[in-house]
Amino acid sequence: GSCRQRCCPGRNNACWAPGTRRVRCYCDSYCERTGDCCQDFHATCRRAAVGCVVGPWGPWSGCSSLCGVGSKARSRQVTIPPRHGGEPCPDLKQRRGCLGEHPACGTAK
Repeated sequence: GSCRQRCCPGRNNACWAPGTRRVRCYCDSYCERTGDCCQDFHATCRRAAVGCVVGPWGPWSGCSSLCGVGSKARSRQVTIPPRHGGEPCPDLKQRRGCLGEHPACGTAK
């Protein structure tokens, strides 16, 4: 079987080609785990793999609490999504703790 023009990311049971002895071979990136890839899978599909690319982190948000323990968050966007079994995207959001120190907090303490 041949994967020409037939490479699919992830697990996709519809992404197959007729193989030897009337057995299907697969052209999805999951076939590497199951061991049922078509003979030309690596030459055809892995070369076409595109890993995820993300942009820079945005700024941290303000603290969610004016006084005391809270959290801040920031995010980034996917600029190029993964294709043909390329590396998946890393985390797009981060969160960290913070301590709100609004001027009114002094009287609340």
